Amino acid sequence: MLKAVATRARKAGFLCVVGVAFALSPMVGQARQSPSTHGSTTPIALADLPPQGRATYALIREGGPFPYDKDGSVFGNRERLLPAQKRGHYREYTVRTPGSRDRGARRIVCGGKPRVPDACYYTSDHYASFREIIEK
Repeated sequence: MLKAVATRARKAGFLCVVGVAFALSPMVGQARQSPSTHGSTTPIALADLPPQGRATYALIREGGPFPYDKDGSVFGNRERLLPAQKRGHYREYTVRTPGSRDRGARRIVCGGKPRVPDACYYTSDHYASFREIIEK
């Protein structure tokens, strides 16, 4: 009986350690990620964006009009995947997703002046990663 209690205690302790490690694993990954990577290992050429992304990028350069009310709103960079800047530096724009009933997950985030941004970034996964848009 004493052996069974000890075995249960070891299993419970192991599960507790595994649970804590699992809960902390996203934080460990975030701590290791360097902001200088901008959330991605490779940039994306403007020509390689989906057609809706190229259309959104053209609207950004033209100053609108934008199809979604939230387009042009301040992007807070809470994920810290983009280079650190003062609040208000980044603005987000929706890249339409065919078949989606809402705004979908695709965005372009630009920093700097609205029509002539310093840099723009594409995300297809709702801010989990970014790829800098390169005009070629």
